[in-house]
Amino acid sequence: MPKYYGGIEAGGTKFVCAIGSGPDEILAENRFSTTSPSETLGKSVDFFLHYKDEFPLESIGIASFGPIDLNLDSATYGFITKTPKSGWSDCDVVGAVSKYFKIPIGFDTDVNGALLGEYRWGAAQNISNCIYLTIGTGIGGGAMAGGNLVHGLVHPEMGHIRLQRDIELDPFEGCCPFHGSCLEGLASGTAIERRWNQRADTLEFDHPAWELEAEYIAQGLHILICVFSPQRIILGGGIMNQSQLFPKVREKVLSSLNEYVKHDAILENIDTYIVPPGLGNRAGVLGAIALAMKAAE
Repeated sequence: MPKYYGGIEAGGTKFVCAIGSGPDEILAENRFSTTSPSETLGKSVDFFLHYKDEFPLESIGIASFGPIDLNLDSATYGFITKTPKSGWSDCDVVGAVSKYFKIPIGFDTDVNGALLGEYRWGAAQNISNCIYLTIGTGIGGGAMAGGNLVHGLVHPEMGHIRLQRDIELDPFEGCCPFHGSCLEGLASGTAIERRWNQRADTLEFDHPAWELEAEYIAQGLHILICVFSPQRIILGGGIMNQSQLFPKVREKVLSSLNEYVKHDAILENIDTYIVPPGLGNRAGVLGAIALAMKAAE
């Protein structure tokens, strides 16, 4: 008998719900804008209820924007906690789904989910220590160590590591309401738009924004390489669709590390060390399905 798994990519802008068992078998899918919790989670539940007889689910995985509570012993496990997304603070995401489906529910951050999907089917296959950084409207990161997703007090918040800013080169003070000039505050799509008064996808290929963007991403990667010592770094998100960024980032990482980390993966094979997602823009929803599969194990 075939096994079916449900996935919810719960983003701050859109939700994607799918049923399948991997990249080559997505049997049903729906996407819709993120509005209020009741409306958005209601649509998610309705999607799976519609297919419950045709595709009875083994489990459901939820890869959610955050911050979220991942502590299984916490009274608010499965909640989105204090988020700037209006109306979503203290929202019981897992509870809204488990009320209708008495099956295992996998729950993690959207970036950890994407990383797990890449580990199963994409650019992190056969890599047990890896980082996935998504650079879009905001910046988030997921980490895997020894084949396990990294959790701790909460979950990694790689977008909020502090960077150095040359105020003469870049007078923009950053857009993060908590830290100003952190990685998200300086290099997110929101930061690019506020700095240059243009959306990132409208900037020319050779606009000076991209040299500055590569510098900030490289600074962030320097820190992550030294702290986590990952075997591969995957860079996803809409900003990384700019083809000129990858070579710029790789070059600046090499320059910044200055041969301190002496490993051929970086010194000789940087093009296969800092890479785009193998699953492309499907990493999020496939990551949610991977969380479901893990929950059912």
